[in-house]
Amino acid sequence: MFLDRNEAGQKLAKRLLDMKDEKPVVLALPRGGVPVATEVAAALEAPLDLLLVRKIGAPHHAELAVAAVADGQKPRLVVNREVADSLNVDDDYLRAAAQRELAEIERRRKRYDIGQPHPDVNGRTVIVVDDGIATGATAKAALMLLRAAQPKSIILAIPVASAATLEEFKGLADRIVCLETPADFYAVGAHYHEFPQVSDEQVIKLLKSAAPPV
Repeated sequence: MFLDRNEAGQKLAKRLLDMKDEKPVVLALPRGGVPVATEVAAALEAPLDLLLVRKIGAPHHAELAVAAVADGQKPRLVVNREVADSLNVDDDYLRAAAQRELAEIERRRKRYDIGQPHPDVNGRTVIVVDDGIATGATAKAALMLLRAAQPKSIILAIPVASAATLEEFKGLADRIVCLETPADFYAVGAHYHEFPQVSDEQVIKLLKSAAPPV
């Protein structure tokens, strides 16, 4: 288990030190991925930015990801068909939920704007960081959105994930770095001693403390 997201980020950074000479861009999935990504970006002396994606919870089971949406010129909706079909989640529900989450992405974009330019990922190595992966819907949407920006390569870096779920990412990321793949995986937070909610204020503070975009 990890003590907290900061310790997880420090351990993850050690596994990524070979990427320092690549001058990568580090992109965090907010909000939980930001403290982890901050440690990675600091160790690699890399710029830190956000990749805004929102999970869509199943009806009456908000924590169970049935899909995720990523914003961009063409918003991307990624559906976990196994979960959706098992719970009889229809397309009308997904479309309505996607619109709500896109509105939340827009709110967060404005909230997290600290007046700095965003690093250009075109032709660069990009490290996508989260605090862990359960169903993978959110991270999949993020990687699909990112691929459209034509980076040189995409590295998915997470402290903990289900081994079965990671198999689904082999075609989406050029490299996957994951510290722990426990056999009994139930929830990301179960693998941290301290796993509090990350606030908007914390995200803004961490962005301001990171290296300026280059």
